[in-house]
Amino acid sequence: MCDKIVYVHNFPMMLNPSIRPVLRKVEPEFGNSFVLRNFSETMQGKVPGWHYHPEIELVFMDSGRGKRHIGNHIGYYNDGDLIMIGSDLPHHGFPSKPDENKHEIVMQIHPACFGDGFFNMVETSSIAELFERSKMGLSFHGGIKREIGERLKSMFYMTSFERMVEVIKIFHKLSVSDEYNILNASGHAIVVQGNDGQRIELVYDFVRKYFKEEVSLNEIAKEVSMTVPAFCRFFKRTTGKTFISFLNEYRITHACKLIFEEQQNISSIAMECGFNNLSNFNRAFRKVTGQSPSGYRRRMRKVVN
Repeated sequence: MCDKIVYVHNFPMMLNPSIRPVLRKVEPEFGNSFVLRNFSETMQGKVPGWHYHPEIELVFMDSGRGKRHIGNHIGYYNDGDLIMIGSDLPHHGFPSKPDENKHEIVMQIHPACFGDGFFNMVETSSIAELFERSKMGLSFHGGIKREIGERLKSMFYMTSFERMVEVIKIFHKLSVSDEYNILNASGHAIVVQGNDGQRIELVYDFVRKYFKEEVSLNEIAKEVSMTVPAFCRFFKRTTGKTFISFLNEYRITHACKLIFEEQQNISSIAMECGFNNLSNFNRAFRKVTGQSPSGYRRRMRKVVN
């Protein structure tokens, strides 16, 4: 398969409803200033839930397809991914298909590790800009994805000092690359705290379970113990979009998956994604993706070929 990434807004993710969004504490091993972990196993059942932390996170998956939820972006990747997640940007783990093995490397480092004044130097200004962009979530592709992946793999054979030098080199390489996409394209990063985070998780879990059915504002407001007006204000403030827009984007992203992976006709896909008629589906699909469902299918087949 060619090195491609499918960019859509939302994609369903099945999570344990008992998990609440948390401020996850990142603890480097003794003698290290940052976390570097290597996973070479099927990740099902071991994926962290909705969480955030002040550390910048770099995740490299060398193969496989899976789902990602970063800020108000929910989407899926094919043929691996290289993702950079900025400070305090909530995200889920990155599950893959149950029958897929993938090699995943996770690096987490607090910006304070570089010390005061580091980002004020001319030589490091591009890294400072990269860190700012990463607050919206970044996905790298092409040559830079492969290069950084190899650099991350090689870090496990380095001394502690060599690793820190390599971290700076990696961030510099990423800062000058143009092979990336901003995942949180709307520019509204979701930084959740306290009860807001619990409510957002309840909303996401409800949508994941019932997006194929008719969902009313009364139902979802009741789910989080709020009045409809209060819920609408809360959701728009937290995510930067209305609940109806979020729900439709969620449904359309599931439709994108089916169009890409299945051979069902468009009408069947529309019904399976919660739309009761084809006209509404086509209109919503074009609003989210900028093209018709049939046009999207033709483009995806052309990309794969």
